[in-house]
Amino acid sequence: MNAYTSGAGKGGVESLAWRTSSYSQPRGNCVEWAPGAGSAFVRDSKDRAGGTLVFSERSWSSFVSAIRTGALS
Repeated sequence: MNAYTSGAGKGGVESLAWRTSSYSQPRGNCVEWAPGAGSAFVRDSKDRAGGTLVFSERSWSSFVSAIRTGALS
């Protein structure tokens, strides 16, 4: 079993609580993310069936922290 399957649970990725940034425009190009069991799932809001990226909780937290501090600018 991989992180994608185990983190999403029995309902798969569609059963996750997907979120977008409050800065996203309605119907805009943005990404959605959802927390899973020890993982963070990320997908394109315009192409939800196009695949889902899965990050460990630690990797996702580090990425978000880097964005907030401007380390990726």
